[in-house]
Amino acid sequence: MTDRGYRRPRPLSPLREHLRDTFWFAPTLGFVCVFVLWLAASEIDEEIVAFFQREEAYDELGGLISFSQDAKTIVTQISSAMMTFIGVVFSISLVAVQMASGQLTPRVVRIFVRSRISKLTLTVFLATFLFSLLVLASYEGETDPRQVVSVPLLQSLLTLVLVGLSLLLFIIYVSSTLRLMQVGPVVDRIARDSFRVLGRMPRGPGGPEVLGPETGRVVHEGRAGVLRDVNTARLVRAARRQGVVLRLIPRIGDFVVPGTPVLAVHGGAVPPRHRLGSAVSVSVERTLHQDLAFGLRQLTDIALRALSTSVNDPTTAVQCLDRIVQFLATVVRLPLGTVHHRDRAGKVRLVQEGPGWEDLVDLAFEEIRWCVAGSPQVSRRLLAGLDDLLLLAPEERKQPLVRHRALLVQAVERTVPVAADREFALLPDRQGIG
Repeated sequence: MTDRGYRRPRPLSPLREHLRDTFWFAPTLGFVCVFVLWLAASEIDEEIVAFFQREEAYDELGGLISFSQDAKTIVTQISSAMMTFIGVVFSISLVAVQMASGQLTPRVVRIFVRSRISKLTLTVFLATFLFSLLVLASYEGETDPRQVVSVPLLQSLLTLVLVGLSLLLFIIYVSSTLRLMQVGPVVDRIARDSFRVLGRMPRGPGGPEVLGPETGRVVHEGRAGVLRDVNTARLVRAARRQGVVLRLIPRIGDFVVPGTPVLAVHGGAVPPRHRLGSAVSVSVERTLHQDLAFGLRQLTDIALRALSTSVNDPTTAVQCLDRIVQFLATVVRLPLGTVHHRDRAGKVRLVQEGPGWEDLVDLAFEEIRWCVAGSPQVSRRLLAGLDDLLLLAPEERKQPLVRHRALLVQAVERTVPVAADREFALLPDRQGIG
């Protein structure tokens, strides 16, 4: 197997993903946009008034003033009720998210945080509130068509449009939040995110022969945390300028502490620190941005919680196994392991260790296999999944699957005393028990 065709990494990709993991950026950007919108609408309203005054159409202008005064009552009600509405909606939503995290896994909260509809809904709600306050500030006490300077006509209409948009987004948001409390949509979302990561990550095996002797190391500075991602474009650029090859020592998802080495330098001097910048990013928890195995980790966590004695929900575990088998079936023939990032000239500049096939198989099945001896529904689904993967896997990748299948059979034979029950539990079935 050889490296895949190189696709140059996007320099802003880590920054974009970091912003998606926050809940403040979208509302802040919304505040800026709504303020600009209000300034533009105010200018247009002033131009409308000036036009009618130049044309001496005072009767028509008086009608517009009367309409704006009537709209002022509606705008006042909107501004006073919007914050209460926002508080009630998102309080209920947080309760729903807390219930979902308790039933499935705490990692499910990241789905809510990264949800575009959640951020858009909050942004539009807050923007409507701010815009209504700005519109109220635009109203004048003067009602004489000959003396008035501005009539917030367009501003009032835009406020009503924002209210309508808020109501539409509220319906969509409630539907999206309710789906977060269902197992199927959550598992499907994790699987889709995992496939999205898989599609954009370069993969391929590498070897130490492409590296020269190690000539230095770069240690981690800053706070301790989980290695969230690396800015591959910046590291490749720094290595090219220095004429070296960089090797990422920890894997994405590893916990690093200050003073531990994160980059090994091969073939030359260590690049200046300012060129590396904040290319290595740590956080309090893992993300899916560059972590190929994190999707499997979440699916396994949900399955393990479902199989615990306190929950005892084997059907949820079967749903997770469906997606786990789907993911492994997708990567079963793909090159995995070490990734080589190249510069424009095609020369390797950054070497990054990724999970191999056996790592992914162990992550997918090891812990679940320990918990399925007393659940024939899950053991039957697991056996069917392993058999399907054995049909798809090339010869060199069958050994981990064979091992897990044999260990599962041994566990069931050891813990189920009745022969008929053992035979039933070891019968492969893609639905578990129908």
